[in-house]
Amino acid sequence: MIKLGVNSVLFQGHDLATAMRHIAWAGYDGVELSAIKGMCEHLDLDQWKAQVKEIKELSAQYGLALLSIEEAALDEARLAAAFEACEALGIPIVNIGPGGKSNVEEDFVRQTDLMAKMAQQAAAHGITLCVKAHVGGSIFNTPTTVRAMTKITAASFGIDMDPSHIYRAGELPEQALPQVLSRVRHIHIRDCKGKGPSPGEPKDQACGRGDVNLFGYCKALVDGGYAGPVCLEVIGAGQYELGQRAVIAAESYGYIHACLKRLGAR
Repeated sequence: MIKLGVNSVLFQGHDLATAMRHIAWAGYDGVELSAIKGMCEHLDLDQWKAQVKEIKELSAQYGLALLSIEEAALDEARLAAAFEACEALGIPIVNIGPGGKSNVEEDFVRQTDLMAKMAQQAAAHGITLCVKAHVGGSIFNTPTTVRAMTKITAASFGIDMDPSHIYRAGELPEQALPQVLSRVRHIHIRDCKGKGPSPGEPKDQACGRGDVNLFGYCKALVDGGYAGPVCLEVIGAGQYELGQRAVIAAESYGYIHACLKRLGAR
C-alpha cells in the first residue's frame, strides 16, 4: 500500500505536536519533517539530538510513520547532520532541491557532483538522498532529471518526483513519470493552477483544485509499481489560520486517497 503523508511545512509557525495532530486527524499514514532553514524547522538540524525522544513519542502517540525529511538545500554540513538524525529516528529518505540555475552547464555539473558525493555519505547511514526537479533549478524538467540519474548511479541516490514542478516545466507529469520511475523513491505532491512559475496560492495547491492531472499521475504511479511514500507539500501557508491549513490537508487526503483506492493502491 502506498503511504500518504504531509510535509510539516504546511504547519509552519506551529509546533510539531500541533502539526502531527492535525495530520493524523486528516487520515494520513505519516509525516515528512520539515528541516527547511529560514522557513520551517520542525526538525532543527543544529540540535536534533535533543528532539529525538519527543519526535519518536509524537510518532507513536499519533500513529504517524516518519516517512522522510526535507532539508531542501544542497548544503554539506546540514546534510551530514540530516543523515545522522534520520539514522537515529529511523527515517529512510532526505529530500533536497537541486540548487543552481536552469540551463547553466557549470551549475548542473557542480550540483550533481555534490549530489553524488552526498549520496555516498547517505549510504553510510542507510539513507537515500532524493532530489526533485525544481522550477529555475539546475535540474528542472524530465531531461535534466534523466541526465542526473544517468550520472549518479549510486543506489543511495533517488528521485523525488513532484508533478507540480514538472507541469510548470511545460510537461504532462503523467507522461513524464514513467521516464524516471525506476529511480523514484519519494513523491512530493500538490496541485497548481497555471504554468507558474510559482505554484500559486496555498489553497490552490490542495490536490484536486488545480490543473494537474493527478488521477492520471496516480495511475502512472500504480501502473509502474511504485510503493514508496507520497507526501503533500504545500508552501506559503504561513499566513493562513490553522483551520484553513487543516482543510488543505484533509481535502488533499480525500482526493489522493480516493484516486489510489480506485486504482487498488489503498
